[in-house]
Amino acid sequence: MAARDGDGWIQCRCGSKHWGKFGAAGILIFRDSIEGGREIFLQHRAPWVHNGDTWGIPGGAKDSHESVNEAALREAHEETGISPEHLNPLALFSDDHGDWRYDTVLAAADDQISADSPNDESQEMRWVPVDEVTLLTLHPSFAKTWSDLRQILDNLVAPI
Repeated sequence: MAARDGDGWIQCRCGSKHWGKFGAAGILIFRDSIEGGREIFLQHRAPWVHNGDTWGIPGGAKDSHESVNEAALREAHEETGISPEHLNPLALFSDDHGDWRYDTVLAAADDQISADSPNDESQEMRWVPVDEVTLLTLHPSFAKTWSDLRQILDNLVAPI
């Protein structure tokens, strides 16, 4: 078993190529802002990556030996420097295509969270109020699932 055996493209029955031989996972990190309202942590993807120069959540290929939570937390750390100990996974949304799926873990951030963009897949990262997410140019797959994710997010209570 290779440590990173999930990297690679697959041709999905939906007609698209997807990254992740065993599916993919991402993490929608949220917090309640001090001004009131909820905000999510978004990554402005580097121009050179697939669907680059769009905004989305940290994520990527899931390896064969990883759980969804493990893959999502690993990707968050690799792409943004966010330490898993500052995240509390609370819900899961799956965009299931039958032969491939993208799982999104929704996780509450604690007060100690910080990000430092340790790799070149991000050109910017920021907290965005949920009501302003659609004002950005979103990654096509994130844009497609945002209304479902928003509904789940609106029903989650962040731990105190």
